[in-house]
Amino acid sequence: MKKAIVLGATGGTGAPIVEELLKRGIETTAFGRSHQKLKQLAMDLGNPEHLSLKVGDVLNTKELISACEGHEVIFSCANVPYNDMHTKLIPMGEAVMEAANQLGAKIVVVDGIYPYGRKTTNQATEDHPKNPHTKKGKVRLQYEQMVFSPRWNKAHKMIVRLPDYYGPSANQASYLGSTLEGIAAGKPSVFIGTMKVAREFVYLPDAAIMIVELAIREDAYEQNWHIPASGVISGRDFVEIAQRAAGTSKPVIPLGKMGLSLLGLFSPVMKEVVEMLYLTEEPFLLSGEKYKRLVGPIPATPYEIGIKATINTLMKRNEVKEAISRRG
Repeated sequence: MKKAIVLGATGGTGAPIVEELLKRGIETTAFGRSHQKLKQLAMDLGNPEHLSLKVGDVLNTKELISACEGHEVIFSCANVPYNDMHTKLIPMGEAVMEAANQLGAKIVVVDGIYPYGRKTTNQATEDHPKNPHTKKGKVRLQYEQMVFSPRWNKAHKMIVRLPDYYGPSANQASYLGSTLEGIAAGKPSVFIGTMKVAREFVYLPDAAIMIVELAIREDAYEQNWHIPASGVISGRDFVEIAQRAAGTSKPVIPLGKMGLSLLGLFSPVMKEVVEMLYLTEEPFLLSGEKYKRLVGPIPATPYEIGIKATINTLMKRNEVKEAISRRG
């Protein structure tokens, strides 16, 4: 792979994939809606020469074709808010797939675990049955079926599936984003779901390594792939590590169905989180055996190290913002 484009480049999964591509010397285009956010991404990465920025709309096939032309691999990391999933996810995916198909490009679609439904085994492999029982799970299954539809006969596609994730790029659209941002700022925060049950949270820089490794392999396409975490950890232990790193003891309050329902009166996104709370109570764990067979060992940053690195980065960002604010 000599040239790649990342759609949704400033988002939680997009930003670390951009960084990983650049580390490998791959000419990379970061595509997003906000020129300001793209410029900030470039600045955070040191404004590398082999990074290009492109502003556009992932729902616009013509803009996508123009932006993606000449790139060997398209990383589709763009997403839609929970409350827009039923109306915007499939049209967005179709626009991206149409562009990839017309260009005959390889496309790596980043997705989650919602299509599987409830846990039926300890660690699920990629051939685990998909029996979604939630509205969002059913839409995500339709999304997968759309990606692998035979109508995209010129595109070479794969789906990579992540569990809950964390890292410096995880914004408030992720379950842990607002939790870690609050802790880094020394403010009271919330934790979505129970803090007692051990779950897996993949560290995004690790996920980016695995995703790019798969993208460069010809025999990885036309398949689903799991991107597992380094193990499991309870919310309570996760928060304690983060608080120690930030030097704070401000409270972190778990939000269950009742709390999220109340917040949902003011936030459409929070209202939609309620039906996915089962994943915080019955964790769905991903097997990485298939990845190990094709690629090798799974990058597995220990939680203690990954959480500390995330908190340190968020605190440095806060310091920069405060310095700019004082100057302004």
